[in-house]
Amino acid sequence: MTPISLCIIGKNEEKHIENCLAALADCPFEIVYVDTGSTDRTKEIVKNYTDNIYDFAWIDDFSAARNFAMEKASHEYVLFLDCDEYLTDIDVPAITRAAKAHPQGVGLLLRNNYYEANGTPTNYPDRVERLFSKKRFHYKGMIHEQVVKRENDNPIYERYEIPLTVDHAGYSGGIEAMREKAERNNALLFREIKKNPKDPYLYFQVGQSYNGIYDYENAYTYYKKSFALPLNPAEPWVQIMATAYINALNHTGRSEEARQFFEPIYANFSGDANFYCSMGNVYLNLTPPQPLKAMAEYVKALQCPTAREEGANSFLPYYNIGLVNEMLGNRDGALRFYQKAADLGFVPALERLSELNDI
Repeated sequence: MTPISLCIIGKNEEKHIENCLAALADCPFEIVYVDTGSTDRTKEIVKNYTDNIYDFAWIDDFSAARNFAMEKASHEYVLFLDCDEYLTDIDVPAITRAAKAHPQGVGLLLRNNYYEANGTPTNYPDRVERLFSKKRFHYKGMIHEQVVKRENDNPIYERYEIPLTVDHAGYSGGIEAMREKAERNNALLFREIKKNPKDPYLYFQVGQSYNGIYDYENAYTYYKKSFALPLNPAEPWVQIMATAYINALNHTGRSEEARQFFEPIYANFSGDANFYCSMGNVYLNLTPPQPLKAMAEYVKALQCPTAREEGANSFLPYYNIGLVNEMLGNRDGALRFYQKAADLGFVPALERLSELNDI
């Protein structure tokens, strides 16, 4: 099998690092841990799992720390995990075969991001770039670092999925922790923007920071700045931003602006359940609402291969189809779809069922 070095960087992660490393105990990876200044028990815990522990003086640059970890790795192929990501499923032989079959590409693991939406524990799954040859790729960017080719003649590269799934606990720390993280990240991002004012990815990440603390007005401002610059819609982060931008527009009373902006470029983002759900919300929020157009979007979301039973991509379309049926006076249809959402644990659906059944 192709040998792989698993690289982790961290600081004061005693809350997460044990769960992260314990889940990797049976994997035949070289584990390389780089510490950027812990003052808690993080390194003491790591010593139970690997002797490859290195210190890196923090210089406000996540890429520098990740690239340092790659330098310490013994193997050509490196796999990165964060301390708050816990392995839940893996097929090591299949991963090594995939790496060998795609030597010029970057492998995408599946990450389940857990958070709370409307009182309901929710999972938003995404694919993130984490496995590659260190001879061909490295990291770039002080914050929200990206994998880039070492040779800059052609920045485009292949991405392929690998059979590795993790649970991400990074969004479960509460609003104050998220606000502190957003302020830290944005301080670095604004410094990067001064140096690279034409980089749309930086504006996207500022928008993401504000979105994570429900500051939709500022999120809208920075997503708009990003979309004003040249973009490649095929980039995964641009697909994510499309949905986030629509949601910010909806939250700030700009649904008509969202409709006018996204209808002409709809084809660039179709095929994703989150995008369909967000566009459905646009049509419901118009004055007057367009419930039939909204219904069509929610149906598309349910038919997407990205719709997952444990995630918002399933219970939100069901709930909103119920809402549209209720708007159209179809009480039986509303009850049926509210029940589907309630069966998946969506609290507002349970509340709406109770209210309708009391009428």
